Amino acid sequence: MKKNNRLLTLGAACCTSFAAIAATHEKPNIIFILCDDMGYGDLACYGQKYIQTPHIDQMAEDGMMFTQAYAGSPVSAPSRASIMTGQHSGHGHVRGNKEYWRNVPTMKYGNNTDFTVSGQEPYDPEHIILPEIMKKNGYTTGMFGKWAGGYEGSVSTPDKRGVDEYYGYICQFQAHLYYPNYLNRYSKSAGDTATVRVVLDENIQHPMYGADYKKRTQYSADLIHQEALKWLDKQTEDQPFYGFFTYTLPHAELAQPNDSILNFYKKKFFRDKTWGGDEGSRYNEAVHTHAEFAGMITRLDAYVGEIMQKLKDKGLEKNTIVIFSSDNGPHEEGGADPDFFGRDGKLRGLKRQCYEGGIRIPFIVKWPGKIEAGSVNDHQLAFYDIMPTFCELIGDKKFPRKYINKKLDNDCFDGISFAPTLLGENENQKKHEFLYWEFHETNQIGLRMGDWKMVVKQGVPFLYDLSKDIHEDHNVAGEHPEQVRKMVNVILQEHRPSDLFKITLPKVL
Repeated sequence: MKKNNRLLTLGAACCTSFAAIAATHEKPNIIFILCDDMGYGDLACYGQKYIQTPHIDQMAEDGMMFTQAYAGSPVSAPSRASIMTGQHSGHGHVRGNKEYWRNVPTMKYGNNTDFTVSGQEPYDPEHIILPEIMKKNGYTTGMFGKWAGGYEGSVSTPDKRGVDEYYGYICQFQAHLYYPNYLNRYSKSAGDTATVRVVLDENIQHPMYGADYKKRTQYSADLIHQEALKWLDKQTEDQPFYGFFTYTLPHAELAQPNDSILNFYKKKFFRDKTWGGDEGSRYNEAVHTHAEFAGMITRLDAYVGEIMQKLKDKGLEKNTIVIFSSDNGPHEEGGADPDFFGRDGKLRGLKRQCYEGGIRIPFIVKWPGKIEAGSVNDHQLAFYDIMPTFCELIGDKKFPRKYINKKLDNDCFDGISFAPTLLGENENQKKHEFLYWEFHETNQIGLRMGDWKMVVKQGVPFLYDLSKDIHEDHNVAGEHPEQVRKMVNVILQEHRPSDLFKITLPKVL
């Protein structure tokens, strides 16, 4: 494990073994904060020079920062599916942002019985997902933000998949607007029998697009965060809880309240860009694109600070694991300018690409007294490792065998727990032989084996040596035919056909 000499470390004495944790008979609470489209280099603790993120930086000083952590996919829905299912995108059911738009007159929206249901491809109901596992282990579960695991009224909505309290966007397409007409809610404690829509009355008085759009007052990111804090305020030390806070910041559109955060960056970037929108764009125009983007990240950082303070005030800080990460690499939509911020952390690629910049993400974990403060770790992990890690940390002895449905094949779970790394037991840490990604929209496949990285585009393999070429500039496939053959065979082995998300495989060599 590598140490960051800039940060204060507590030493080996802070690391606690699994046996010691189990002896306390106390299950840890878990808060997983997953933001949207934040690149590897968008945080100050990862090298960002223009954007202030003091609370997340403090979290890194108090915990462990990973330098080789990977999303499940280069876009939202399949990346989140990897967290939920413990599967990589060659095995999982949800491998892309498949949208559903359909009229369902039997579902009511206010007084209107004819409205469009929206959302994404549902998670396979035969495959257990993470909130369901947490529920089976006695946890109270809350989720706030993007769902993206099934359209409204489908077989896979929060009320049907182990979530006790939910507030946010069922449909991630709707989340492209920060001042929407409605959000979705499910509250088991309030007696809800299904996930419903909550109409934002103050917003619908103004147009969805155009000059009057900014007159809307109900900002979704703030609303979602306040509901998350309310839920957190109800939690006690007597009942373990799992909170999945899937905030939409800093995803496009570039929009937020015109308050002190935004005004700070307007002065900082006094020579700023404007974006008038593209024909047919889903985004509203942005006048100060640099200020808007930077402000959205700092606003998210403020949310993290409030979560940390809430845990501290309630006396829950010491027994709560807090994770911060992003669902994929940076975007350039709605006027965003990743080149200006140097946002990709010197990595090649953006969202929707299987190059490092599209899939390598910030990943920070804090657990006071258990995880060594100020530690920086280069263990290679992917989102499908989160499920087995949680199971190990909470003492779940059933995973994975008793959670495998006989209707599924042998590739039910792909993850390896990185709990030993978190707790300083590096000698017990198992490592991946390879990490795998595929994404049908750009027809790309990614595979990492040690320092070797393969990107397959339109069926053609490109090979890079990350130890010498972190930016993936030099294709050395012609110089290493045996390595190409080995990695192509792994891809052919790992891919399972999907009628919904088809990909061009490399040819057998």
